Amino acid sequence: MTAQHRAVSLANSLLEDWPDCQGLPPFQRIHAEHFEPAFALALRAHADELGAIASQSAEPDFDNTIAAFDRSGRLLVRIEQLFYTLTASVNTPELQAVQRAMAMPLAAHSNAVFMNRALFARVESLYQRRATLALGPERLRMLERTRLDFVRAGALLEGDDRCRYAALTERLAELNTQFAQHVLADENSFELQLRSEADLQGLPGFVRDSALQAARERGHEQGVHLITLSRPAVMSFLSFSARRDLREQVWRAWVSRGEQPGATDNRAIVAELLALRQQQAELLGYACYADYALADTMAGSRAAVQALLDQVWEPAKDAAAREAAEIEAQMQGCGHALQAWDWRYYAEQVRQTRYAVNAAELKAYFPLDAMVEALFDCADRLFGLRFELLPEAPSYHPDVKVYQVSDADGSPRGLFLHDNFARTGKRSGAWMNALRWQSRGMEGPGSHSLPIILNTNNFAKPAVGQPALLSFDEARTLFHEFGHGLHGLLSEVEFERLSGTQVLRDFVELPSQIFEHWLSVPEVLKRHARHWQSGEPISDEMLARLKAAERFNQGYDTVRYCASALVDLAAHGVHPTSITDISAFELEAMKAAGLPEAIGLNHRLCHFQHLFSGSSYAAGYYVYLWAEVLDCDAYEAFAALGDPFDPALAEKLRSCILSVGNSREPGQAFRDFRGRDPRVEPMLRERGLLPEPI
Repeated sequence: MTAQHRAVSLANSLLEDWPDCQGLPPFQRIHAEHFEPAFALALRAHADELGAIASQSAEPDFDNTIAAFDRSGRLLVRIEQLFYTLTASVNTPELQAVQRAMAMPLAAHSNAVFMNRALFARVESLYQRRATLALGPERLRMLERTRLDFVRAGALLEGDDRCRYAALTERLAELNTQFAQHVLADENSFELQLRSEADLQGLPGFVRDSALQAARERGHEQGVHLITLSRPAVMSFLSFSARRDLREQVWRAWVSRGEQPGATDNRAIVAELLALRQQQAELLGYACYADYALADTMAGSRAAVQALLDQVWEPAKDAAAREAAEIEAQMQGCGHALQAWDWRYYAEQVRQTRYAVNAAELKAYFPLDAMVEALFDCADRLFGLRFELLPEAPSYHPDVKVYQVSDADGSPRGLFLHDNFARTGKRSGAWMNALRWQSRGMEGPGSHSLPIILNTNNFAKPAVGQPALLSFDEARTLFHEFGHGLHGLLSEVEFERLSGTQVLRDFVELPSQIFEHWLSVPEVLKRHARHWQSGEPISDEMLARLKAAERFNQGYDTVRYCASALVDLAAHGVHPTSITDISAFELEAMKAAGLPEAIGLNHRLCHFQHLFSGSSYAAGYYVYLWAEVLDCDAYEAFAALGDPFDPALAEKLRSCILSVGNSREPGQAFRDFRGRDPRVEPMLRERGLLPEPI
């Protein structure tokens, strides 16, 4: 800590050392007003560090330029990672004000970093001489990725183009913040109060209990049940409520987030974001933003993405049409046509009638605590990881659990924070992030920075004294995010830039999606899927029914996902001047693709946070399908052996995929594991989209 840091640290906990509990922040002593002054100091400190790297008299070499660049800005990185964690999970009006205030300064700092001519000259000098530097594979990859980061951030631009690009990125950061805050505001503001038994018609006990708990948390009087726009509440209500009028009300609120006239309307923001991204792409020499975004992916081009989506789209629509026929047969005599707010309700009835799978009955076998034990058990059996609860460790919310993670020999592996319940101030969805990434040498020769990894979900919080019961899909989400967590925890690289999940966007979902497969392993279910009251394991007969029903509604889910990916690709693949109305453009794209109205999109553009609360998934929502090709093919290696816990193959998965981060080209990483390039057929089989054998 510098003297300047010490001068203000007594008043600002963000600037203190955090020696307790392996570097976890002192959450209770950190307040919103601490962030702006801490950011200001950290930005200056980072600028000074970069200035010293760029202006040094020594000739550029890997250590004094690339490694030094990776080590720089430690205070800024620490503050940013904490800030983004809090604004995603426990946001407040005070933190939102800081978000708005800091969006442009942080973007301006990033511009100053990557457009620093002297610094880039040193990087470029090393890059041009890379064949003569005798660098090992990871160091060569680090040099190439660092140089590419600079180039994609505008380092090669000159004159007015540099200034224009910088202005674009600052405005984009401001708009991303506004977009996310508008969606959060719409989600927080909606309430459907259920005040009578008629309002509750069809809702099973677990939905009623969660709605009652939501009402209590928002201060409603006793007896009121509340449906909010948390995803679990919405999906459960649409699946079980017999009140069609209320289902329609909830569905319309859900799909119109960010599209209502007024203070939270995102339509103009989306239009401006698309226009500015187009200008960015053109400045960097690309015809459209999709071409720019996809240039640094495994797919590489719009044509490759479109080819994958085309391969799935028509079979998925055919499967959805067969499902619609089953649903409409179930609806006979109901007196109305199938609409989007009906599909989940009647699909649930088909599931119960045809497959004898009752979601309410099934949830009793998937208590959250037992499923967390299943995660840890699988991680132990596959990779030798042990998770020990630290009940006294600091956290940013009482619902968050902190675990010490160790290898089988007892050596520390890092910390894992689990934040599982929906609440006001928490954005929707599920995600993994880090308070600290794994790296070696960050604190000097011989040091090893251990990761602090977070998994965040939005499951419905149960009533006091009751267990949180998950649907099978929610249990799959739990496993999915934990797969990301393992990717961060098992990282073994030298440089933070290459650590954990900081890989190409269409590779990052491979570790998460392959881990989902272990949820369906019969011995995992028999061990951990136990009735929360009786303790009885899930029966073989129920497992057989669950397996039989597994592919039902896959057409619906696949169409909804692919439709969103197609709209994303279309929006970022045309010139924005051709889009005069965002909602009309979306509707036309859906019609052109032949999307049935009763199915709809996973995400509509005005609340599509993957695309517009940041740029990570812009023109890249397809990545889940791309990675599914990889994960289904990769898991077939375990299936072929007949042992999902085969030690040698688990070690190969760890060493080839999970531990290498971005230190290896992802296509090569997959080939190292599988022995060949991926094949699409396992994914099509998994989704039931291959033609039935004659």
